[in-house]
Amino acid sequence: MQQLFFLERGKVEWRDIESPEIVEPDDALVRPLAVATCDLDTGLLHSDVPFPGPFPLGHEGVGEVLEVGDEVTSVKAGDRVIIPFQISCGRCGRCARGLTASCETVNPGAMYGLEPFGGPWGGFLTDAVRVPFADHMLVPLPDGLDPVAVASLSDNVCDGWRTVAPFVGAPAEESVLVLGGNAPSIPFYSVAAAKALGVGTIDYLDFAGASPDGSTKASRLGANVVDGADALKGQRYTITVCSALEPDAMKAALKATEPDGTCVVNAIYFDDAMPLPMFSMYTRGVRLVTGRVNARAVIPEALASIVSGALAPEGVTDQVVSWDECADALVAEPHKFVIRR
Repeated sequence: MQQLFFLERGKVEWRDIESPEIVEPDDALVRPLAVATCDLDTGLLHSDVPFPGPFPLGHEGVGEVLEVGDEVTSVKAGDRVIIPFQISCGRCGRCARGLTASCETVNPGAMYGLEPFGGPWGGFLTDAVRVPFADHMLVPLPDGLDPVAVASLSDNVCDGWRTVAPFVGAPAEESVLVLGGNAPSIPFYSVAAAKALGVGTIDYLDFAGASPDGSTKASRLGANVVDGADALKGQRYTITVCSALEPDAMKAALKATEPDGTCVVNAIYFDDAMPLPMFSMYTRGVRLVTGRVNARAVIPEALASIVSGALAPEGVTDQVVSWDECADALVAEPHKFVIRR
């Protein structure tokens, strides 16, 4: 069978690989049907994310179960399922606490689609993937949901959801500022999550004009577009979300966080970004949150919002392409893609 490999910036290649097999009795084999690009994929293909190829690409998607091991009881062949991008067992102490990004059973950082960091689990842009711990890992796709619409639930939808949902108490009285950069999806899932949760004020700033289309997308999803960082002077928000890589964006987010508010940084800074204004944060009681999303733990809540009609993740997708078109499309444009089989 074939697998799409990332080679280097601007280069991908289909390669023949061996078909996966059931190894453990709690494994499942799943055929990806709709695969979304993660913002990290966009970084790999169009900027200087420091992970050298070649390695299998793709870690967001919905698939069809092909085969299950003897101990799997929650899904069967033919079922459509959401596949979390991180590998987790569901049984260890961390998984029991919802820390599924840091499962004690597997290698640190275990995930699909990023082998230099996550290990040799393969990628979703292929004919079949092996999913361990299938009863825990696989989330049945509710009837009536389009796999293309929810393909990013594996990762980026949840990454946006967790920047807002855990910190909202009285939505109508609260406010959210999202600072976007080059990332084509996560900041907009944050906007969509805030809208779905009923947050009273949702502002979006395309920091330093990094994404010309970002403001249009944010407005379409329900945000008020802030015209430049100077417009933030004197503004304070209960939640600020920094999805831009510029250190000045993090400074702006921290400064705009109100006393006892929360600043969430989900941009991936590969180097130390800046000294933190600790005294200012201390005196105002500002909480700074960063780290990888615990995707498997977040999926049920985000999925419930989609099923209810409050959250519409398809509004973030820029383009849907066919399996045959995807290699050329991915290297041509830094968009949020969904690849449909």
